[in-house]
Amino acid sequence: MMTAASIQTYTLRVNGMHCKACVFLTESELAEHPKVVSAKASLRSRSVEVSGDFGDRPLDEIARDLSAFLSEHSLSATAQGKHVAWDEFGVAVPIAIGCAALFVLLQEIGVVNLVSGDTVTYGTAFLVGVIASLSTCMAIVGGLVLSISATFARSGDRTKPQALFHVGRVASFLVLGGVIGLLGSAFRLNSTGTFVLSLSVALFMLALGINLLDVFRWASPLQPSMPGFLSKRTLGAANLTHTFTPALVGGATFFLPCGFTQAMQLYAVSTGSPVTGALTMFSFALGTLPALAVLSFTSLAVRTRTKQGVFFKTVGLLVILFAVFNVVNSLAAIGVIEPVFNW
Repeated sequence: MMTAASIQTYTLRVNGMHCKACVFLTESELAEHPKVVSAKASLRSRSVEVSGDFGDRPLDEIARDLSAFLSEHSLSATAQGKHVAWDEFGVAVPIAIGCAALFVLLQEIGVVNLVSGDTVTYGTAFLVGVIASLSTCMAIVGGLVLSISATFARSGDRTKPQALFHVGRVASFLVLGGVIGLLGSAFRLNSTGTFVLSLSVALFMLALGINLLDVFRWASPLQPSMPGFLSKRTLGAANLTHTFTPALVGGATFFLPCGFTQAMQLYAVSTGSPVTGALTMFSFALGTLPALAVLSFTSLAVRTRTKQGVFFKTVGLLVILFAVFNVVNSLAAIGVIEPVFNW
């Protein structure tokens, strides 16, 4: 029986924590552990303080036990430490360089047009969606997908809820993308205003990329996020069993604090066009669909610490590359510099 005298408190590092949604997921999942009394996560330190009756087990064993409750969200807990896994860059850098080379090659031969002098094309939005679905979206939205799957599996219905979730998600990104594009039109931005917003998108993505590298602790607060109550309500709704809950939860993911989503939302506002805003967010959502759909029906996730580290560092490097492209193209668009990526 758990008593006040048996309660112990430990601080563990949470690998894979990159946004506020990860904080909410960490706290809510660990709260389900039978031995845990409370869990308080921190994005700044990427750690969680857990209190509970863990007996005389060593800290590493406790961390492995708690990680089992986090693994479906591509998160894991380890003993607290300040070690930076520099060796993971040995794998991440070549992969990122290879992806960048492929990106340039596709541009050169005209297969895709991902870089434009003053706009983010639909191809870019789609590609950013693909990258997002393999990183932060896998942790945030993927967790919702698995929660919905577990909730409705009790009634023997797995396919319909997952389909409704993805339909609701894509549809909401289309509709709400148009709404924020329409809101942007009310500002009637001139070329300077457009440049400022485009540069903001680039800096936003730069902060996100640096944060994903999991090297600089000061980068976490630089990433803006949606109000916490929206995220908590969205994440909590996954446990409701109404027939249309999956579609509503899928639609509500538009408001989750995912850095990639927010970067695309900021760009959609800057377009000042409901059509462009809608199609940009729709393209982004389509980019996230393949990986999330696979996750829905196979329970695929990045579960090991090594794979997580390489995964996020690779994505971080690619996002930083995108940010550099955006900065250079924004400067070229207003004539500050000559076009560099003239493809």
